[in-house]
Amino acid sequence: MSMPALLGYFMTMIYNPNNVSIEASPLTTVAELEVGNQLCQTFGYNIDDNNANAPRGWGHITCDGTVANLESICIDTWWLARNLKFYPFSIRNAMQNGGPLSMIEHGFQVEICKPGPNGPVHKLLKDLTTWELLNLKVGTILDIPDRLYREYNISSTFLAKVMEQYSIQSTSKTPLEEQYKIEKPIQYLLSSTRHYSWPKGCAVTGIGSDNVIGIPIDPGARVDIDALDKHLASCLENEQAVYAVVGIIGSTEEGSVDPLYQIVQLRDKYRAKGLSFVVHADAAWGGYFATMLPKDMKLGDTLPLPLERSEGHGFVPDSSLRADTQTDLFALRYADSITVDPHKAGYIPYPAGGLCYQDQRMRFLLTWSSPYITKDPTTTSIGIYGIEGSKPGASAMSAWLSNKCIGMHPEGYGALLGEVTWSCSRLAAEWSAMSTPEDNFIVIPLNMLPSELSGATPEEVEAEKKRIRDEILCKTNSEIVDADSGKNPSDSNMALLRALGSDLNINAFACNFRYPDGTLNDDIEEANYLNKRIAQILCVDSPSDDPTSIPLFLSSTEFAQHEYGACNTNFKKRLGLPPTEEKLFVLRNVVMSPFPTDGNFISKLAADFRKVLEKEVKICQERNRFVPDQYEFLVQGTTDICLVHLPKFHIANHRQQVIVSAKLSSEGLRVYQNARAADPKDIFVLKTIEKEDLPAILKAGDTLRATIRNSKEIIVKEVDVTIDRVIKSRPLNFKHRDLKYPSGTVPFYLYGTKKDTNIDHVLVQSPNTQISADTISLKLDKELTDEQLAKGLILQATRYSEVAMQPFPSNEVIKAQKSFVFQSGRSLQVSVFEDPHDATAEGPGLVDLGSAKPIATGLVKLDGSVYVDSDRINDDPYFIADDPAKFAKWKAEFDRIGEDL
Repeated sequence: MSMPALLGYFMTMIYNPNNVSIEASPLTTVAELEVGNQLCQTFGYNIDDNNANAPRGWGHITCDGTVANLESICIDTWWLARNLKFYPFSIRNAMQNGGPLSMIEHGFQVEICKPGPNGPVHKLLKDLTTWELLNLKVGTILDIPDRLYREYNISSTFLAKVMEQYSIQSTSKTPLEEQYKIEKPIQYLLSSTRHYSWPKGCAVTGIGSDNVIGIPIDPGARVDIDALDKHLASCLENEQAVYAVVGIIGSTEEGSVDPLYQIVQLRDKYRAKGLSFVVHADAAWGGYFATMLPKDMKLGDTLPLPLERSEGHGFVPDSSLRADTQTDLFALRYADSITVDPHKAGYIPYPAGGLCYQDQRMRFLLTWSSPYITKDPTTTSIGIYGIEGSKPGASAMSAWLSNKCIGMHPEGYGALLGEVTWSCSRLAAEWSAMSTPEDNFIVIPLNMLPSELSGATPEEVEAEKKRIRDEILCKTNSEIVDADSGKNPSDSNMALLRALGSDLNINAFACNFRYPDGTLNDDIEEANYLNKRIAQILCVDSPSDDPTSIPLFLSSTEFAQHEYGACNTNFKKRLGLPPTEEKLFVLRNVVMSPFPTDGNFISKLAADFRKVLEKEVKICQERNRFVPDQYEFLVQGTTDICLVHLPKFHIANHRQQVIVSAKLSSEGLRVYQNARAADPKDIFVLKTIEKEDLPAILKAGDTLRATIRNSKEIIVKEVDVTIDRVIKSRPLNFKHRDLKYPSGTVPFYLYGTKKDTNIDHVLVQSPNTQISADTISLKLDKELTDEQLAKGLILQATRYSEVAMQPFPSNEVIKAQKSFVFQSGRSLQVSVFEDPHDATAEGPGLVDLGSAKPIATGLVKLDGSVYVDSDRINDDPYFIADDPAKFAKWKAEFDRIGEDL
């Protein structure tokens, strides 16, 4: 936070002014309006009341960006639908059938969106089609009340009474939609990776989150302008109206800036074709970066690279933004409305969001009044123009004083954020070039290197990384600038630095590891595991964490495939991972400090990160090592013995679901049978004595030595086990599992003999629960043969849906729950199918039976022992505990502080 911001907040909060009305906050109301002017001017909006060539901009403070986005939704969509999109419908209805505005029915014309061959086209409002009414320009609609006053002397008082009867606030939207046959829902378009506030806002306002249409993104996580163009063309062709298109100016996950200037061009293009929509810029994160642009900048200008340096300790250059980013920040002036958060890049205390309108009359769309007069020089209370009621005047004063003292220009905030972007670029260089082919890991930033973007060969990409290591990573800020002296700017290291990382001050990146033989891991679950461990180590989430022991702080996020699409696929490919629907866990660094990063500060941070990464890579290698080990199996049956492996998802040796029929040596079999007869429902576990290679012992005729224990003790100290037949053996690695849990059923393998019939839960996803039962009773409409059971069948518990039951509870909870369905003595309704896969078939899709018909249906009763385990199978020996009681610990810490006070 900035010192002026803190001073402004502290000196104001002791008076606790409420900016809902000017009576409660005369000075801070003025401060809020001044902040609005400061922001509008920064974005290029007109704030000169005497300038008749442009609409007058207006802005105000909200509690945060989510509320600002919600307000913009209310303006741009819901209330725009009510007071803008549907306002012409209300006026038209008031004209008809002798209504109160019937006197203007045959004379009042408006300009339609689509021009004719000779220029703008004007039509009587009463003669417009529904499509034309839905697509009037924003300015055309906002002009209507003013024109009624000027052309027909219709007073604001009279029009307000008319609207009480005809406006959508009174009639609701449905009657108008039915009257005008508006059958297709109006859409709201923005990047598929949009902030959660957008679907939330559309749900709150009644638009419905389903009508928030996500547009695909490019490899840099910016909205794909071609995909947006294609979607708008479809809307035009199908006459599906669009409320607004949002350009995100600084995504909170990736620091990406959407191509706003091209979005504005699309708005103009489609207006000319008859499709009109609002352009809103969500610049909650990136709005203050507009202060880096000179006030006299013109479209097409590109800021030069800073090549001069100051003297003294702690030199940090002002890094200019990419040319495209500069253009898109400049294009903010063409957006109809802008969200901005001073409490982000403005260094203002919470809560201080903001919203600016290009045309100040838009603010009336959140009130029950209308802007009948073009100029509105007097403002009394701000509260009527926003979503909020009461709000602190201290936030407005804090923002105003900080903006005033630091300055909303390149020498003020622009200089601070220039240093921020420089530091971010230096960190991006570290992530880009940290790993070499000799390392046992790779670090890959989301934003591709210039060589990657140009389609260079792997060798050329490695050469660029070497250049970064040799000419940037090992240099101080001063040395980098000095080394560029006399170089062509396009060939300079400063130019290369500007091309690295995101558009603003966030770097998203991810890591992967190599196995000891140099092979790059291709399992996304294991790559995610590595990155999650790094994120857990480099954050504070418990009172027991010592912030002073953490060398740097990282945040994290997940890239969902349905949101990130081709961008995510490309990112995974660069990480050496195959295309999957699985989310990708991503690390982020956010640079907010404008303070010196000279010397070896950045390189020290990178070295500290590398130490953490190398340590965690060793753990990932260890958990994925295939080495001989002791294995445990459930013993099922009394005469015809089956062994069921007890798998573990987090240890490579044990990621295998195995069912075999086996023979026990006579003495061991006798002891086991006696113990089993004494307690038929006890659990018996066989454990190999020697460390074995699991695949090697799974062969018919192979023999191994083992012990057998029951729930209390070892009952057989040594028994010879001979593998008779492999019934099922399938790997449980991520790539061999289904993406989703089974729906509409719980699948089991059914196997054994008619005398000793058993089931084992088919593990298609992780985490999961092993559920095995032996000597079950079958009551089916068709008897099964020993031959069928020997091969193995699929049994489905048909009255339960596994996806609805997952995650299964812990062992402790299951033991305490008498209602848990898979318990000894319970009966289940089932269908039995032939298993189309052989014994060693690999997933996914092993329980996808398509249109297959059951070979039998009926009931199964769990008569014998039932083994249920949620703990062992999911246990991670390397787990970094995410303390479930951490809130309670924070509460205890808070209470302790309270006692001390």
